[in-house]
Amino acid sequence: MCAAERVVKSMLKEFDEAVKKKKKDSLPEEAQPDAKALREKLSSLQIQLKDHKLPVIVLLEGWGAAGKGGLIGRTIRELDPRFYTVATKGSSAEEEKRKPFLWKYFNKIPEEGKLTFFDTGWMQETVRAVEREELNKKALKARIVSINTFERQLTDNGYLLLKVFLHVSKKEQRKRLDKLEDDKNTAWRVSIHDRWQNLHYDDCLKDFDRCMEATSTDWAPWHIIDGNNRADAACELTALLVSAIENALQNGIPQAQVEPREFPLLKSKPLRKIDPNKSIEETEYEIKLKSLQNRLGELHNKLYRKKVPVVLAYEGWDAAGKGGNIRRITGALDPRGFEVHPIASPEPHEKARHYLWRFWTRLPKDGHIAIFDRTWYGRVLVERIEGFCTETEWKRAYTEINEFEKELSDWGAVILKFWVHIDKDTQLKRFEERQNTPSKQWKITDEDWRNREKWPAYEEAVDEMLQKTSTEYAPWYVIESNDKKYARIKTLQLLVDALEKALK
Repeated sequence: MCAAERVVKSMLKEFDEAVKKKKKDSLPEEAQPDAKALREKLSSLQIQLKDHKLPVIVLLEGWGAAGKGGLIGRTIRELDPRFYTVATKGSSAEEEKRKPFLWKYFNKIPEEGKLTFFDTGWMQETVRAVEREELNKKALKARIVSINTFERQLTDNGYLLLKVFLHVSKKEQRKRLDKLEDDKNTAWRVSIHDRWQNLHYDDCLKDFDRCMEATSTDWAPWHIIDGNNRADAACELTALLVSAIENALQNGIPQAQVEPREFPLLKSKPLRKIDPNKSIEETEYEIKLKSLQNRLGELHNKLYRKKVPVVLAYEGWDAAGKGGNIRRITGALDPRGFEVHPIASPEPHEKARHYLWRFWTRLPKDGHIAIFDRTWYGRVLVERIEGFCTETEWKRAYTEINEFEKELSDWGAVILKFWVHIDKDTQLKRFEERQNTPSKQWKITDEDWRNREKWPAYEEAVDEMLQKTSTEYAPWYVIESNDKKYARIKTLQLLVDALEKALK
């Protein structure tokens, strides 16, 4: 039975009982924590966050009119505004609908040493979808898996994640909604959903409870704050944040201890058993190229109409012919409906975030095609071999990448991954041709020659990559490319076949 379906005690009702008991045993006023001192402490910790390159995410959820915005405002009062952001609901709801569920949240994660406060986020969105009957039990179960995976990936990659629910009573919520509506300058802040939520308070409480119980984990537990007193709530949130940051700075971020997920893997051959010498005659090539490009153009129109997103991932040996291969695909497409992303070494602002961030931010809208020339597989290839990440990080990446691609597949994306394969002699021939041709010299670098010396290490890494990440929903295809024309036709045929299957 999944966590979302378990019959559990009410976290919020238990919290209410604890609050009542706490009021009876409350501390005298002189023993209460000093809010200003806590804020100053948080401000001093902000400098340490920068020094230790610790990114912090605070997810603040709660009832409508519970005072989330004001609570954030009080908490950040003493902070340097250059090093935090407050993320509210996306500015382009239409664009968000055309991207995967987690896109808008992954898009806003902070750089190392900075804080991001989410004024409501993935939990509220999930509960709203349940209330609108947009998620059935199966879809809700999948959503919970996505959330827990997202949060685990963040913490595993060094993010401090603090999740807080701001709780108020039904009576207090109604009182605040009435007060807001009585003032014409604040009436706009009361939505139809806020009133509906108060009217159906008990049912909404159960929905919040189920979602919180299913997503409260050892690495990202929920914290409930009593929002009936705004000053006390601000003091408690600041104290929570101070404690969490101090603990993270001293002890690091705890890694999730979970059983590795199983994925529907496909069998793959090691590269040494694949002959890259397949070829095609010139006449046959011209005929098939025209036919396949015409068909691909027709399918592109259908993709747009049916809003099916496509993700194409290219990896391969240097000088294998990825660029020419990509051009034969894009030459058949409407230029308004695709984008090619050449992926180089990460820029400083990219390197300062989760390594998948720069790929989440480049995902296509539904009905569009994204082509990646080099990909997220750099984590288990160049970063592994060159020592740009730890062994623990690249070994963990196989699971993280499979989860990333599963998220895209569940969104509805067609995913194809191509390893463009040549032998070592062909690579040498092409390197020398580039070196000796002025118009092509920009294509060859000292790094290319240096990487060639590490061919055995790369071959071993590629074999493991194919073995561990070629799945039913995101398969790898080895494209024999000693003959570039043969490689182009094979790739086009695979793409056409996959799109025809998806569009049925």
